Amino acid sequence: MGQKINPLGFRLGTTQSHHSLWFAQPKNYSESLQEDQKIRDCIKNYVQKNMRISSGVEGIAQIKIQKRIDLIQVIIYMGFPKLLLEGKPRKIEELQISAQKKLNFVNRKLNIAITRIANPYGHPNILAEFIAGQLRNRVSFRKAMKKAIELTEQAGTKGVQVQIAGRIDGKEIARVEWIREGRVPLQTIRAKIDYCSYTVPTIYGILGIKIWIFVNEE
Repeated sequence: MGQKINPLGFRLGTTQSHHSLWFAQPKNYSESLQEDQKIRDCIKNYVQKNMRISSGVEGIAQIKIQKRIDLIQVIIYMGFPKLLLEGKPRKIEELQISAQKKLNFVNRKLNIAITRIANPYGHPNILAEFIAGQLRNRVSFRKAMKKAIELTEQAGTKGVQVQIAGRIDGKEIARVEWIREGRVPLQTIRAKIDYCSYTVPTIYGILGIKIWIFVNEE
């Protein structure tokens, strides 16, 4: 009791599924794992460069990867795909080509698809990006947290908890501040909880954001 555990790993096999689906021999396992990370980083960097700057939110909720012998299928779940695809319908092809060049896939084809999420602010990654944007713009952290919780409630979730840690507002001593609205039953395995941790580089150091969202109970 009292030991902290990642809510997603804790629920694997009940309400949570893996974000990467593939099989590898023990000697090739670490290589495949690093390859997954490279694919995710490559996609995030591309989206950051090509997004319309005005929004400040990339809107990537999660990236799922499925590997077969001759094909790597990547599904990007985005909250605001319009910001990336508007005016350039060939963006996905560009992304595929640049990723294939960078990662040097010889015998395998890379296939990328984009899926839109119905309620973007009901997903912790997009919410964390929103808070990060607010903190970079010197908005008070309490204001940013309250606004984020309002957005989540509009998305129809049952509960949300937001935590920010570090040198908040540039104070000398680092501290942890958190706020909760609704129910967030972290010890109930049946409860479907979405979680993310996100780092924000600011001028006075790095802040950490953690978000738990209680979606529903199965």
